Amino acid sequence: MASVTAPTDTAQSQPLAEFVRAMTLTDATMLVAGSMIGSGIFIVSADIARKVESPWFVILVWILTGVITLLGALAYGELAAMFPRAGGQYVFLRESMGSLMGFLYGWTLFAIIQTGTIAAVAVAFGRFLGVLWPSVTPDVYSWFPSGSICVAAMGCRDPANAIQLGLSPQRLVGLVSIAVLTWINLRGIREGKLVQTTLTTVKAGALLVLIALAVTVGRNATALSANFGNGNFVGTVDVTGALVVAFGAAFVGSLFSSDAWNNVTFAAAEVQNPQRNLPLALVIGTGLVSTLYVLANVGYLNVLPVHGDPGGATALARGMTAATQDRVATAAMEVVFGPSGATIMAIAILISTFGCNNGLILAGARVYFAMARDKLFFRRAGTLNARKVPATALILQSVWTSILCLTGTYGQLLNYVIFAALLFYVLTTIGLFILRAKRPELERPYKAIGYPFLPALYIALAGGVMILILLSPTSRLEAVSGLVLVVVGIPVYYLWRAGERRSRPPAIPSASA
Repeated sequence: MASVTAPTDTAQSQPLAEFVRAMTLTDATMLVAGSMIGSGIFIVSADIARKVESPWFVILVWILTGVITLLGALAYGELAAMFPRAGGQYVFLRESMGSLMGFLYGWTLFAIIQTGTIAAVAVAFGRFLGVLWPSVTPDVYSWFPSGSICVAAMGCRDPANAIQLGLSPQRLVGLVSIAVLTWINLRGIREGKLVQTTLTTVKAGALLVLIALAVTVGRNATALSANFGNGNFVGTVDVTGALVVAFGAAFVGSLFSSDAWNNVTFAAAEVQNPQRNLPLALVIGTGLVSTLYVLANVGYLNVLPVHGDPGGATALARGMTAATQDRVATAAMEVVFGPSGATIMAIAILISTFGCNNGLILAGARVYFAMARDKLFFRRAGTLNARKVPATALILQSVWTSILCLTGTYGQLLNYVIFAALLFYVLTTIGLFILRAKRPELERPYKAIGYPFLPALYIALAGGVMILILLSPTSRLEAVSGLVLVVVGIPVYYLWRAGERRSRPPAIPSASA
């Protein structure tokens, strides 16, 4: 008889020693925190305030977001310690649910989750540069091909909610920032982590200063009276079904601002002592950032009233809901220090968004590297350059991200990202239960705290938010688009596998005795 050697479905047997384990616990924690703190905390509170209309509910949204994020990090710690390999969450899904589910995550990550987040943060970078240079506007260039897409069947009935295509000064700035950060990360992990740790320290410090100023010298009697003096807990929102749907739409912004905490698992192959440091980095990083976010919103509400006049002459008159281009943090510092405060805050936020995208660009390429090793992505993406980084994966990521920069506003990109991200967060946590049942023999250096109750609570809360996002008319279009994108990945997976089989050289039969 003759036998052939079948190719493995995973890259588990392929050595990944080429990666340099250069990240310490501090570096890993800074990657968690730095990937989370980007543009969202300085912008999305305006939209959240418009949706829930109550200062108390604004704070509640951020508290619940912090709880959900920390619960997710506690569950992921066990998976990260079990599989400290390049690819992180992709590996978790592959090991618990098979290669198809792993591919769907990697496919969606490349198509919208990671690249869409990078694009949104890059556009936000351009938005805040507009504070320093007003000529950097969101207005689309007339000489560049542009247009809009509005599909009624997917929930778009108002042309104002259509997907806007084109190039603007803000999007152009975003494209340049993506190119610069990709170049930095092509130079090596040490360069990437140095930029990440340095900028995260700076922006966390800036956020702390913002909070301290807002609750001390910046406390504004007008804002405090408007927000907390009338005793109206629920604001003007209908306390029946409308409030529930409003909360779902509000979570889009806060969860986006807290997203990317899982990115440290993508770069697990470059973390020192990963069985210990990955779970610690996840918990410390998410806990720190979630606390800062709640305090930042308390600070905003000390300085700005929730409701304001869109035509107001000052930031205080406009309030949170009518802050210029939703730049709440800039408006708060403008109230405290005048025009110079807005300039200082804009510089701090530029540093924050730049550092956030550095972490996202660094981490995302490691997933495409792992997929390529499994023959589920372009083969060259599974190689490292002379500086021990996945250069092809980094370049492919930057090209697609740049295209996404041209396809939507900041808010639209948020909606695309968060629904798909939540879906895979839930599936990965379900995978934790599957692995406990089917592979109890695996070494677990860290076990999820509160298992099975806390992971189950995370699944319930995240799943509930997904349902609310689908119910909201303001986020349904992009959420459904994200879901469709995941489903499209199924035939892509089988086509890709078929193409790989056809491209393999014929196996050499071995003679049997």
